[in-house]
Amino acid sequence: MERSKSAGGDGRRARPTAHELARYEALFATRTRGMKSSAMREMMALTERPDVISLAGGLPDTTTFAPELYAELMANVAAESTARALQYGPTEGMAATVRCIVEVMAAEGTLVHPSEVIVTTGGQQVIDLVCKTLIDPGDVIVAEAPTYPGAVPTFSAYEADVEQIEMDADGMPIDALESTLDRLQAEGRRPKFIYTIPNFQNPGGVTMSLARRRRLVEVARERELLVLEDNPYGLLRYEGEALPTLYSLDGEAVGRGGASDLVIYLGTFSKILSPGLRLGWAVAPRPVLEKLNLGKQGADLCSSSVTQMFVAAYFAERDAHGGAAWREYVETLKNLYRRRRDVMLEALAEHFGEGAQWTLPQGGLFIWATLDERIDTTDLLALARKSEGVAFVPGRAAYTDGRSGSSSMRLNFAGVPDDDIREGIRRIGKAVREQLGLLGSLTGSSAAAAGKRSQAKDEPVGGSEGSPHLADVVALPRRDGAASARRRRDR
Repeated sequence: MERSKSAGGDGRRARPTAHELARYEALFATRTRGMKSSAMREMMALTERPDVISLAGGLPDTTTFAPELYAELMANVAAESTARALQYGPTEGMAATVRCIVEVMAAEGTLVHPSEVIVTTGGQQVIDLVCKTLIDPGDVIVAEAPTYPGAVPTFSAYEADVEQIEMDADGMPIDALESTLDRLQAEGRRPKFIYTIPNFQNPGGVTMSLARRRRLVEVARERELLVLEDNPYGLLRYEGEALPTLYSLDGEAVGRGGASDLVIYLGTFSKILSPGLRLGWAVAPRPVLEKLNLGKQGADLCSSSVTQMFVAAYFAERDAHGGAAWREYVETLKNLYRRRRDVMLEALAEHFGEGAQWTLPQGGLFIWATLDERIDTTDLLALARKSEGVAFVPGRAAYTDGRSGSSSMRLNFAGVPDDDIREGIRRIGKAVREQLGLLGSLTGSSAAAAGKRSQAKDEPVGGSEGSPHLADVVALPRRDGAASARRRRDR
C-alpha cells in the first residue's frame, strides 16, 4: 500500500504544514499564542542518545536507588494493597503519604499540620495550580532573574506579566524588590504573588541570605502579598548552615502554631527520591488550599495511588541503626553530588577560560555560568549539540522577555558521572573557543583580549584563594562588596 505523502520515511506523520495549521488557528484559545515550550523538556530526548552528554536537564541520579529495594517495596505494595493501589485516591492525597511529607518538612525545621497539605503530580503541578488559582491575563508575578526555566512556560500559558528582579550572591535583593513594588503600586498594579527559590536557586545556584529571608517575609506582611516558596533542593545542602524556610519564618511572625498565612510552600520527592514518582506537594493557607484542591480536581482528580503507596512503604523502611532509611539515602546523594559539583568546578576552571564566570553553589543541582558577552548561548547550544554532542540549558530560557541571559547557561552536575562532566565541559569549552575565534576573525580582535576585558569588568567573588584550579570561580556579585563575599573552601 502506498504510504501517505504526509507521512515521514519511518511511517510517522510529518509535521503539519502552514496550510494545515491555518485550518485550526481560529479554534485555538488566545492564551496559546503566548505559550512557550519548556527548554528542558525539548532536550529530554537527548537522555536517550548515548552519543550525547546532557548537562541540560534537572536530573538527579536515579541509579543510586537499589533495584532490589525498589522490587521489594513494589512487591509489598502488591501483596498488601493491590486493590487500593489501583484505585482512585483523595484529591488532597493519601493520609500515609501526607505523613511522609510532614516528616520531610520537619527535617527542614518546618512544622506543618497534615490538613494544610495537598499532594500533587510533581512540583510542577503546584506552579500550574497556583497560577490557575490566582492569575488572570495581565496579572503581575514578581520573580527572580534568572528564574526556574520550567516556570516560564507556565507563567506564559496563564498570560501573566512577570517582573523579574536581578539576583546577586545573596539571592533576590529586597531593596530592589521594594522599588519594583513601589513602581507597580504607582501604576495601579498589585502582584498576585512573589515567586522565589531561596535554596540553591534554579538556575542561579545561589542561596537567599537569612537577613533577606526575614525582610522578604516582612515586606510580604506589610503589603499583604502572597509568596510562592519553591524548595525542591533544601535537603541537598553540601556545606554551610541550613537556613529556615520562608514558610517557617512567616509562621513565627503570625504566631499561630507555626502555620503561615501568606506563604505557599512547594516541595517534591523528585530530587530526594525520584522524579519518576511524579509526586510533589503544596502547603498553603486554608482558603488557597481549597482552591488548589478544586483546580486539581479539574486537572487529574488525584495523584497516582501506586506511587503514593510506594513512598509510604519506603518511608517505613529503617536503616541498619534503626533510623529512617530515606534520611540515609539523602546523605548518600549529598556525598555524591558534592563530589560532582567539585568536579564540574574544576573542569570549568580548566576549560572555560578567563572571560567566563560561574556560581559556586552550596547545594542543589546547578551551576550558572556566564561567558563573554558576545556569545549567545542559544546559538552556542546549536553548535555544541551538532558538532560536540553536548547539551545545556541556554540562559534565555530563564527569562520571560526572551532576550536577557543571552550569554549565560545552566549546567547540571548531579545527573551524569564524573568523566562525563569533565568531557562535557571540555566539549562546551571547545565550542566556546570556536565561537570566539569566529567572532575575533570578524571583528579583528582576539579571543584572549576579549577574555581579559571581561575578566577586568567582573570583580571575582567566592572560590578558593589558595587553589589555582578554583581561582577563577566566581559567584554573582554581592551588593555589600567583594570583601565580605570571599570565602575559603576546604577541599
